[in-house]
Amino acid sequence: MENIEEPSPLRITPTVRALSSALRGKRENVPESSRRDGDRIFPDPEKLWFKESSSKNLRNRDFLSPSTMLNTLYADGQVPPPVMSRVLSLRGSGVLPVAGGEVIGEGLRVRVDRPAAFKAVLAGGATEYLKPSSQRQSCVVLNCPALHPKPNTPAPETLTLGQLRTVLLADHMGALLRGQGFAVSYCPTLPQDSDISTFLQALGIDWPTAPASWTNDEREEKIQEALENCPYKERETERGRRTSGGGGGRKAEEGENEGALRVNLKRVFQEVGLLGYDPSLGTCTVQRDSVAHLAQLDLATADCTVAMATALHVTSCQDEFRQQQIAMLWRASGATHTQRHLVCGPVKTPGSHLTAAQYLQLRREQMKEASEMKYGDQVEGQTWDDIIRVMTSATVRFELLSTVHTSPVTLDVQREGGVSTKGPRGGVFVMYNCARLHTLFDSYERGVEKGLYPEIPEGSQLDFSSLKEEGEWLLLFNYLIPFSELLDQSGQVLDGEGGGARVNIKTEQICKFLVSLSKDFSSYYNRVHVLGEPLPHLFNQMFCRLYLLRALRELYHSALDTLNLPPIRQL
Repeated sequence: MENIEEPSPLRITPTVRALSSALRGKRENVPESSRRDGDRIFPDPEKLWFKESSSKNLRNRDFLSPSTMLNTLYADGQVPPPVMSRVLSLRGSGVLPVAGGEVIGEGLRVRVDRPAAFKAVLAGGATEYLKPSSQRQSCVVLNCPALHPKPNTPAPETLTLGQLRTVLLADHMGALLRGQGFAVSYCPTLPQDSDISTFLQALGIDWPTAPASWTNDEREEKIQEALENCPYKERETERGRRTSGGGGGRKAEEGENEGALRVNLKRVFQEVGLLGYDPSLGTCTVQRDSVAHLAQLDLATADCTVAMATALHVTSCQDEFRQQQIAMLWRASGATHTQRHLVCGPVKTPGSHLTAAQYLQLRREQMKEASEMKYGDQVEGQTWDDIIRVMTSATVRFELLSTVHTSPVTLDVQREGGVSTKGPRGGVFVMYNCARLHTLFDSYERGVEKGLYPEIPEGSQLDFSSLKEEGEWLLLFNYLIPFSELLDQSGQVLDGEGGGARVNIKTEQICKFLVSLSKDFSSYYNRVHVLGEPLPHLFNQMFCRLYLLRALRELYHSALDTLNLPPIRQL
């Protein structure tokens, strides 16, 4: 019996590549008029087409090749009939089906066969659209310097908002990378039942812990010995040459550190050829807390199943220099793992100075007050305590993660400001719209129990051409189809070769994606009555909409999972 291959999930990137290939054709088919100085011009394929996203443009096209590109490829921008035929008959793995296209003033527009796309995505359950498109076999250690003892374990009362931002970012990155198949471990291991561990749990962060009596002494001794014997250790003669003729302050400093172990970090990154490290790193005196930090990194990489792990140091801009010192000390001790630095900008609170603990308490109190204003006396008991805890965590995460990680975040921490249960603002708005979807399906199930509606049939039995409302296509085309590729991006950056010490990852994209999705879903939901009259001739459209919204509900769950936020099912 012949094996029938499952159709590949529809993707934006393969579609754009196929459109570019169809438009460019073979190099020899490009007309002489496209030559310059004897060479033919071939625009970057990634720039030949772009995907539309605004509701205005999606009314008449889904992809556009701008007229500037057409003029580069063809004389007077006239697309030859054979080329147009290739575009209109587009085929390929993961390629969206094309319904039509034509040249207009802005360029060559293409419209997708929308009923076919709806059916391809929704009829089978949309599972392949809710996870990364590929799985990787790599190991990543997420190191959060803010949580390392210096020398004491940090406490919520001493944790700054900038440091809290790095912890939340490390937690988010861990969830994203695990979903892509990476083996993820976290550093450092925190003492069990410590105040900082309890604080992180209140935010939904499951950071690794060990009994308070646990020590890492053996690894610390091994690291100390490796540094004592490393080729970058500064010898007494070198130190003497360095300080002879120097100022009294320098001599006094050397006197205070006499006998201390010092390592020339500049030699480490220069000899190994590492890029992006601060040239002023110079020589570093090895402190006990530095050795403990390195031993924690050694422990975190011990269980890696691949020879070379990637250590991603998630640090604040204020601590970046110190973390570069730690990274080079680790290298000097013999560690050869790839090390990258994900650096966060500062968190500003004009007019106030709050610790992480005070900030979380403020947002929790504001969330409770906002809920009581909206829902009244019913805001009590364990269920509401859990809702307020999750909504507070969502508020904090969206406030600190929705901005490009290198940019500063400014928070309104005035008592009269804060959170609201209304309006398109961050985490609360996202969680509220996710809850609306759960409420919708609860209403449908009650309708089934009462005999008003039949059970949802198999997707193959539905006619998805009934999905004609512009908001329906926008939700599929801008959110369901691209989500898988969005999940791939963080892993692709880490897998990329080259680059300096710093790595820039679009860590803000999931939060922005969810806020944008919630705005468009809210607009659609307020405009369209999904559960209509229980009349047989209306059931097909209702079921198609339920298929779409069920996929959106699962999309919310998948995206919230990367933020370690459980969905709120009722508000």
